[in-house]
Amino acid sequence: MKNVIVSMENICKSFPGVKALDNVNFELHSGEVMALLGENGAGKSTLMKILSGVYTRDSGTMKIFGKEYDDLSPKQAQAAGVAIIHQELNMCKHLSVAENMFLGRELCGKGILKNSEMEEEAKKILDDLKIDIDPKQTVGELPVSKQQMVEIAKALSIDAKILIMDEPTSALTAKEIDELFRIIKKLKADGRGIVYILYSTFPILV
Repeated sequence: MKNVIVSMENICKSFPGVKALDNVNFELHSGEVMALLGENGAGKSTLMKILSGVYTRDSGTMKIFGKEYDDLSPKQAQAAGVAIIHQELNMCKHLSVAENMFLGRELCGKGILKNSEMEEEAKKILDDLKIDIDPKQTVGELPVSKQQMVEIAKALSIDAKILIMDEPTSALTAKEIDELFRIIKKLKADGRGIVYILYSTFPILV
């Protein structure tokens, strides 16, 4: 049986006038692709934002790789191996692919950015995923599908073991979706846990 890498039990979260999560349980295994389906307001994104440190929970317990955590900051969640790719991509469009991938953790030497080293490392990750993108290219010049792949590569550059994707196919063509699924299959084979947040108007039977 594959290892449990995320365990969330009895998670509760309320906002003014709204109870978003009421004793929710969630479990993710290594090498697993999990879909969170539901209508808008069902609490899908709220649960994952607690896991990724964007929100704090009101109550409940949370373990990542067997270690119990109190409320996380985004930086602490990242250090624990969690990365979230939001539906509205959080990229600096005027910077290059490599600069975006290393944003906030730039490689420096004697006060000078090591651009060539960052570009070389970015290329290794992109090549490993078989993504044909030049690390020197400006992100704003890329189509949305390629920007999304840069976000995935950025997550892997910090060695994220848990990837959360919020509506990952909403702005993609059928061909681009096939390419995204190819990458996700590779990530799954590497033992990473992946969570899809998907909007659905269909009733879900449990």
